[in-house]
Amino acid sequence: MKAQTKFALILLALGILGIIVGKVVMMQLQDNQIFTFTDAGTNKGKITIGVDNWIGYFPLCSPIMMRRLYQQGYLLECIKDQANYAQRMEALKKGKLDMAVATVDSYLLNGAKANYPGTIIAVLDESKGGDALLAWKEKVATLDDLRQNKAIKIAFTPDSPSDHLLKAVAVHFDIEYLKHRQGWPVLTNGSEDALQRLLNKEVDAAVLWEPDVSRALAQKGLHLLLGTGQTQQLIVDVLMAGKKMITEQPDVISILLTEYFHTLKFYRDNNDELLDDVEKATNLKASSVKSLLQGVQWQNLTENAYKWFGTVAENGLPNQELVETVNSSINIFIDYGSMTSSPLPGNDPYRIISSHFIAEVNLQLGMPSDIVTIGKNEFKPITEQQWDNLQKVGKLKIRPVIFASGTDSLTLDDKKQLDVAVNTLKHYPDFRVLVRGHTSIRGDKMINKSLSQDRASAVTRYLMITHGIPEQRMKAIGYGGEQPLSRLPGESRRAYNYRLPRVELVLVADKY
Repeated sequence: MKAQTKFALILLALGILGIIVGKVVMMQLQDNQIFTFTDAGTNKGKITIGVDNWIGYFPLCSPIMMRRLYQQGYLLECIKDQANYAQRMEALKKGKLDMAVATVDSYLLNGAKANYPGTIIAVLDESKGGDALLAWKEKVATLDDLRQNKAIKIAFTPDSPSDHLLKAVAVHFDIEYLKHRQGWPVLTNGSEDALQRLLNKEVDAAVLWEPDVSRALAQKGLHLLLGTGQTQQLIVDVLMAGKKMITEQPDVISILLTEYFHTLKFYRDNNDELLDDVEKATNLKASSVKSLLQGVQWQNLTENAYKWFGTVAENGLPNQELVETVNSSINIFIDYGSMTSSPLPGNDPYRIISSHFIAEVNLQLGMPSDIVTIGKNEFKPITEQQWDNLQKVGKLKIRPVIFASGTDSLTLDDKKQLDVAVNTLKHYPDFRVLVRGHTSIRGDKMINKSLSQDRASAVTRYLMITHGIPEQRMKAIGYGGEQPLSRLPGESRRAYNYRLPRVELVLVADKY
């Protein structure tokens, strides 16, 4: 081929290529111009949040929330992972997620493996009946039956909030048997599976979540032993922001929280829309949706600022219930045996919490008085007959309160034990308390009964004066030596007699 021909072909090819490139560039310029004049042109970025299908997370990922964020220029993507907390923490660590949700207890366990990749910036909700321990009444009438009957089988979903509820029961009510996972556990794949095993009587008890809790209670013979509707600061869901987002996009975090609390208020003011949106999202019937919603208590901006983070103080003393929840969860884990010491860097809960964003959003939005829902439980005085009709829930774990022989004076060690018991009592704010005094079986019965009454009264006075527990919430009863403990195998007479004088705190509740 001649050189001139080759040159001509090269020029032709270059010309064709130029035309193609020119058309591509022109199309791109046109697309860019069109993009600028569409809604997509105002998009500032995407926010990804790792979640699961717990109903408490619904407002965060709801249609209203997505629309509100879109108006601010952000796309919201909630990525569900079937409650695989370990995977969620790893994704947050690697920056594949901007934010993530979890219960406090789950973050403490799973976050440690990923060097705590997120900072808690808001409390979303508290489980209030969403999780519950139920049983066949003929098998397990009270929590104390779990301590006495080691043949009982319990179905539950491992590594779930239900699992944490069981651990709390084992620790707070001193049920040593539950700490050793041999014989009694029946592991299930979710609440529905656990319910079916309970109904089939394959197990004596089960930990369920809504709507299965309501379904179980509708069955004759099944009853509630303990539910999160009767607890406080036990199963708390939080929102965490990844470290990269904290350092590089703090303004976006404030925007998201602002729109979230607006969304929460919208649903509170428009309950029918909440029901409709949840029905569409879950494909559940209205009755099931209502059961789901009864098990969750969303925490608004006021509660976050005043109660959980303490950015707003009352009488100069801030409440910091989030820190208390973190510490109490760690104590449960250590006592249960899930960990040997605090996993937090420097044993400091403030290393995984930031109150800055709640304080900033609260300053921006203020605290409208119409959304304040904070208050203390009120216990009205009740008659002796009403006290007698209350149902026993269980005996709190407490080391023996030992009085000097023949006296009703509390020692310094006794007071320390009662201080620890009060921290446990905070988790169960709806129950009344029987303070039961006991003596040894030796000596005059009437004198022993009077002495045990005086000792029980001394404990109630200390709890009332030192910790502000309402007098009408408690009742002191002296039994003398009428209810002795069972003697342990191989226990000496001296050791046995030493254990008999004691004061017990027993939780009781109304019968329904």
